[in-house]
Amino acid sequence: MASNKEATIPDNQPAAPAPEERQVQVHLRKIPLLSELNDEEIIRVKSELRIRQHNKRDIVLQKGGSGDGLLFLLSGQLQVIDITEDGRAIGLRMLAPGDFFGEIALINNSTRSASVVAMTEVLVAFLPAPTAMHLFSHSPSVASQMLKHLAQKIQRDSEFRALLSINNTAKRIYTYLVLMQRKPGDQPGAQPVVENLPTHQDIANMINTSRETVTRALLTLVQQGIVQKDSHRLIIIKPEALQKLVQGS
Repeated sequence: MASNKEATIPDNQPAAPAPEERQVQVHLRKIPLLSELNDEEIIRVKSELRIRQHNKRDIVLQKGGSGDGLLFLLSGQLQVIDITEDGRAIGLRMLAPGDFFGEIALINNSTRSASVVAMTEVLVAFLPAPTAMHLFSHSPSVASQMLKHLAQKIQRDSEFRALLSINNTAKRIYTYLVLMQRKPGDQPGAQPVVENLPTHQDIANMINTSRETVTRALLTLVQQGIVQKDSHRLIIIKPEALQKLVQGS
């Protein structure tokens, strides 16, 4: 179960410590969705936002729960999952610090369509529904970013459905890496990377294959010099070669 530690978050001061000993410092303008709020909006959000701490494998959001607020991941890693009729957990996507979630149920005034599970110990900021909806309707910067986010979400979901339709398992794995890769900003010539690389089992769950198959495919890419593993990320050394594998060359 999730722990019940909560603390208010001032804009430029450390948050009040959680009941035991922890002091958390969060600057609201460093949260991308809130970065362009004016001072009045920051004050309103500051008075409502709460920090929640969750342990690894805690369920942060439960499928079917009410859309009672918008959540921001401050630290750690989360995975959005769905449960199939036969009880299998299917990973839908990973969330990194700065990401927000829970917006669909909030906007639609509906129940949560998927669960969110902590892959590590995490800190999450919770913004109650009335305040979040006020931002959506009264803050142009938040509304603009939300529209862009929803458009990207539709595109990602479409790409992921196309990925799952690929019959060749190895090509599904290669395509997954291409979809997940990002280019580091402001670094000319930097190679694409897959940040916060999920475990082989989590990747297998997401693309409907076995952990052993994922391990073999990634090992082959490493041996061919196409990728390089670095801590919790994967560096794409030869993106053109990876793209050729996706295309079946």
